[in-house]
Amino acid sequence: MKKKNAKNGTVSIFLKSNWRKNRNGPIFLLLFFSLMTITGYAEEITLTFNEAVAIGLRDNRDILLKTQDVEKAKLKIAEAQAGIFPALTYTGSWFYTAGLYTKDISQNSSQISLKQYLYRGGRVVNSIKYNDYKLEVAQSLLDKTKLEMIFDFSRAYYTLSLSNFFAGLNKAILDNSRQHLDYINALYKNGQASETDILQAQASLSLVEQAYEASKAQQEAARALLNNLLSLDKDVLVVPSTEIKFTPKDIAFDQGFLKAMQTRPEIRQFEAQLKADKSAIQVQRAGNRPDIYASWDYYARSRSVSTAVNTRSWNDYKVIGVTFSWPVFDGWKTKSLVEQAIVDLKQTQLGKTKLIQDIALEVKNAYLSLKNSIDQIKASQADTLFYKQNLSTAEEKFARGLISSLDRNDAQLKYAVAGFNQQQAVYDYTIAKFNFDKSTGGFNEV
Repeated sequence: MKKKNAKNGTVSIFLKSNWRKNRNGPIFLLLFFSLMTITGYAEEITLTFNEAVAIGLRDNRDILLKTQDVEKAKLKIAEAQAGIFPALTYTGSWFYTAGLYTKDISQNSSQISLKQYLYRGGRVVNSIKYNDYKLEVAQSLLDKTKLEMIFDFSRAYYTLSLSNFFAGLNKAILDNSRQHLDYINALYKNGQASETDILQAQASLSLVEQAYEASKAQQEAARALLNNLLSLDKDVLVVPSTEIKFTPKDIAFDQGFLKAMQTRPEIRQFEAQLKADKSAIQVQRAGNRPDIYASWDYYARSRSVSTAVNTRSWNDYKVIGVTFSWPVFDGWKTKSLVEQAIVDLKQTQLGKTKLIQDIALEVKNAYLSLKNSIDQIKASQADTLFYKQNLSTAEEKFARGLISSLDRNDAQLKYAVAGFNQQQAVYDYTIAKFNFDKSTGGFNEV
């Protein structure tokens, strides 16, 4: 990762224009450098694609939120496991009664209770299982978010790279259009061009200037999107260093679909949710089953009377027992809760069936888009080869003095446009390839 600073030219011009007019130049110079330290430099960072992904996976807010959901799910397991252990409770009280009796009375009491459930109808065990499966669900959702965010990173990163290329191309077109306007002006002065030719050239130049400004706006929008996804400061200038390349690979729909069924986080999510729903049914069914627990209680009470001689009486004892409790009738509340849990299970089963169909369609569309992008690359390569040969011919003619430098620049610009079209096709392929990888559940490049 490389870093450097880009100087703010506007402040520099202001300083030069006011330096000679102000006698307190050194003071303003010191103030200038202080301001430059704070706001005058925009941080420029050169990132490879893998570095951008690493930063995004570490700092992206959506991923951090899902990570907290995983941590919360782990704590829910600990909460469910608390039902295995005994509960120890201490209760203490003090009362002072004045004016009711002949003598004022104070009373202290203490109680220690130890309670251990021996049987709860499977509620505790199934609650632990339920939360274990919910942890798998949370982890699958985190993996799904990472998968989607890596695709978003790739699209934003390579969009910025292409927009930089496009802005540079439009700058070259703008320079070429200005040269054409200068050439027509020269012809007009010699009587070889009409005023209409000049107006047409000026109109063309105006359109090119508009296109150049639009490409710069696209460049800024792409940079802002990437900064937002990577949770970088809005003033950071990211410079992509990984080139957009075409690396053909053998891709088959059937293999991609099978891979998706094995690795897509959503499949694991629904499988874990199905297990969680089955455990939830057993948790609700425990409402009609007996509870058995053993208990040990220690009681201590004392009472004192305000007399010349303090009179205190103590009473302490212990109670050990086993309690059996069976809810005979609860108004069919448990029955309703069980039926709700069964409905949740059926919804999850239907959701999984729909998910498999959606994944099949998603993989199919991604596969077709990828094949189409490969065909576009082949067409753009042929077009680029043609304009490369055209440029080579123009270079030879220019060397022999048969064409002007402006004609040669036109040939160079046509070749540059063809090169951009090829880059655009490779960009489409790269995004299609990432989309296919996302639909099949994993990225080979990351």
